Amino acid sequence: MSVAIDSSDAAIPSGDAAPAEPVPAPAVAPDGGAAAPANEETAEPGDTANMWIPPTTETPDAAATDDTAPDAESASDSASDSFWTPPTEVPFAESSEADADAAADDDPAPGDVPEAITRDAHEFGVYARTGGWAFALKVARSVRPGGQAAGESSKVSARKFAELAGCSADRVMRFYKAWDSAADDGIVPQFEALAPGADVELPDADVWLSYYVSRNSATSVRGQAITEAAESEGIRPTKALEVAENPTALRAAILADPGTAEAARKALMDRLDEDPVLRTGMARDIVRTDDLKKAVAEETKTGGQLEYVRRIAEEGQVKTPAGQKIEASPALREEAERHLSLIDELDEDEEAGEWAREAYDTVRTLVAETVEKDPELRVQERRAKFYSSLQKATKAFEELTFDDVDAEEIDDIVEDDMLQRLEELQSAIAMCITALQSAQKKD
Repeated sequence: MSVAIDSSDAAIPSGDAAPAEPVPAPAVAPDGGAAAPANEETAEPGDTANMWIPPTTETPDAAATDDTAPDAESASDSASDSFWTPPTEVPFAESSEADADAAADDDPAPGDVPEAITRDAHEFGVYARTGGWAFALKVARSVRPGGQAAGESSKVSARKFAELAGCSADRVMRFYKAWDSAADDGIVPQFEALAPGADVELPDADVWLSYYVSRNSATSVRGQAITEAAESEGIRPTKALEVAENPTALRAAILADPGTAEAARKALMDRLDEDPVLRTGMARDIVRTDDLKKAVAEETKTGGQLEYVRRIAEEGQVKTPAGQKIEASPALREEAERHLSLIDELDEDEEAGEWAREAYDTVRTLVAETVEKDPELRVQERRAKFYSSLQKATKAFEELTFDDVDAEEIDDIVEDDMLQRLEELQSAIAMCITALQSAQKKD
């Protein structure tokens, strides 16, 4: 019979060992014929009876099922069927699953897993579900609450716990305070209810960030104020604290990004009412900056013009150029409302100055026309205008005295045109007096 030779040792020798001699097949002649060649070296060309044929995976003992060696034709067919072909490519996912299954088959039984691996896997699962609560529990059940004496419990101080953990006491206290805040909200047990090594049901990992703040600044009064402001704005406190701890980064963002600058401006304006120091500082900066002074003056003027138009539309009253307050006509109120509606529709980033000037000029023109059309109103307007000028002149003339000047100093003060201008003013006053006297005589 033919015996198949294992190729692992004979056909593919290792690089370190000498090639092994091929094992000769027994010389058994088929059907009682002549004996086959003893080995490959003496085999005739074309004789496949004694050539090595790799066993197939389906029938590993196929070569041993026949008592006699096959003839040349059957041996040739057998060699072609057994010729090695490369395996087809297996998709990665299928291969990975197969590898995982194979690895699972190689895993030891649950009882045979080392205790250290079981403990690590358990702690990993706890942290995956609870996040930082798993570590906060270790602190809460091991660290003495504030004010508790060392002899009252088996717990240790935060400093001792940090020393054992190889970290800072501040870090331990941040976990401690997170647990304390959650305990106040009833989410976790109080410290007194926890003994060293005790396990309790922990909240979800998503809740952890609501109580734990990783920055030292959060524990200060300033940090608490920032945290409260961040929560009121609906953002995570850590983001606001990070910005507050890096003013240079904030300055860079304001300088580079208009959106950030606008947000900073609005925040400063919201803070002005409650921060007198900031208000004084901004006013000082404005006064010392020419461009800002001009801008403030322009905005003040625009604001006054808008207020003039708005009062007409909302209150129905208008102030004449001479300072009289009169009732606005329906047409005047309608025009004022129309201009205000256009201004109210402007976007925040659009300048309202030009629109305000147009509205103001329009209603002022309408007011002047209203005054001119009403004879009685026109007379009142002239009278009011004269009184206004007279009051201003009276105040100015009251200052034209030399009461605080010595007689010998007058010569040094006098200029050539002073007397001339005073004489012109005297003449104008005399003319006004004459006109008023004539009017009184007519009455």
